[in-house]
Amino acid sequence: MDFLTLASTSAERTPIITLLAITVLAGFVGFFVISKVPNTLHTPLMSATNAIHGIVLLGGLIAMFGADDALTKAMLVVAIAFGMINIVGGFLVTDRMLEMFKKKD
Repeated sequence: MDFLTLASTSAERTPIITLLAITVLAGFVGFFVISKVPNTLHTPLMSATNAIHGIVLLGGLIAMFGADDALTKAMLVVAIAFGMINIVGGFLVTDRMLEMFKKKD
């Protein structure tokens, strides 16, 4: 059994309300965890989360091939877009932070 078959079979057994509840709860947990991070640690942590979001982005692209209905594909497109925005923003902030530590002529 390949990964795409396994992913589509398990998603068919899970009700949509359960998946939405998990998404909302994950959003709340993520918000409260990130809001407790001090400003001095925010930029280094953002740099580390770029790698994690790269994995999430890859997972979304792989799941896109196994998606059958339009709602699932739409949610995956939104998730991939948000992940890409976060990756690009993280790299821009990290680059800006590293510019502050360069010697000025």
